[in-house]
Amino acid sequence: MAFDSALARETASPTASLDRLVAATAQDMDAVNRLILSRSDSPVEMVPEVASHLIDAGGKRLRPMLTLAAAKGFDASGENHIRFAAAVEFMHNATLLHDDVVDESDMRRGRPAARTIWGNQASVLVGDFLLGQAFLMMVESRDLDALGVLSRAAAVIAEGEVFQLAKARDLDATEEDYTRIIHAKTATLFEAATEVGAIAGGASAAERKALADYGRALGMAFQLVDDVLDYGGVNGALGKNTGDDLREGKMTLPVILALGGATAEERDTLAAALGNRDADRAVLDAVLAIFTRHDTLARTMAEAERHAQAARDALDTLPPSPIRDILYAVPEFCVSRAY
Repeated sequence: MAFDSALARETASPTASLDRLVAATAQDMDAVNRLILSRSDSPVEMVPEVASHLIDAGGKRLRPMLTLAAAKGFDASGENHIRFAAAVEFMHNATLLHDDVVDESDMRRGRPAARTIWGNQASVLVGDFLLGQAFLMMVESRDLDALGVLSRAAAVIAEGEVFQLAKARDLDATEEDYTRIIHAKTATLFEAATEVGAIAGGASAAERKALADYGRALGMAFQLVDDVLDYGGVNGALGKNTGDDLREGKMTLPVILALGGATAEERDTLAAALGNRDADRAVLDAVLAIFTRHDTLARTMAEAERHAQAARDALDTLPPSPIRDILYAVPEFCVSRAY
């Protein structure tokens, strides 16, 4: 079934584009949030405590909204699009709990990470609980196609996290390595989110591919922007909780681009800063000065813009519709966060 009747594409501000997505999916998101709340419950008290600590901390819930929007563009009926959206959000939150343990992070969404309150073991195990609940909801949908999409995504995400760990502080990491990492750890779940939404809506094979391509490109842009934001955005205006990627030794694109043109002295500065848990403002300022000399933040944003355009291009194969217009504007929101 093709997308709904056409509407002229509107030009909206980045914030307005997200507002339109929120409004279009609000009713279904209410149902998703109720399902998330019920499936986070457990007779083991620590499970809902840890899960709620992260889930209640907020976040835009962009991924489940994309699932709902993709389904809404077609003839979604029944409850599967609700289950799929909740499963996507549970998978996302499970990876956050696991990531905070791997990265030894102290903060998440502006509050203490769960691992700092309940410990690493509880964080890992509750993350596993959320993954289990995600797959239970997928099984309950009785849609093996969608279950396959999210199962493959879970495996690829884990593989990407391991590869990122292997490449930490690797001064010889390449742009290809970085692309492989962010495709696996971020873009894969965006791709799965939009693809299972299309499946729930009864999309054709071509329409499903278009939504999957859109999600993948959007996820790439989203992560590139996140990696720029870790250094204060395009202007490098460092603030609270910035520089964590550097302290964790992550070889993000700004670092890789800087190393590609760095002098021996600059390379030594970057090598000493990567993985330095005690890196202070002076260390971060020194790294930012190198980034400025090699224009790495702007170059990273150019790559983000390229993926954002690829996301928009993917939608051009679909007939015009109100939902397509809303999805078309979301990449601009993602990119604008860094400016």
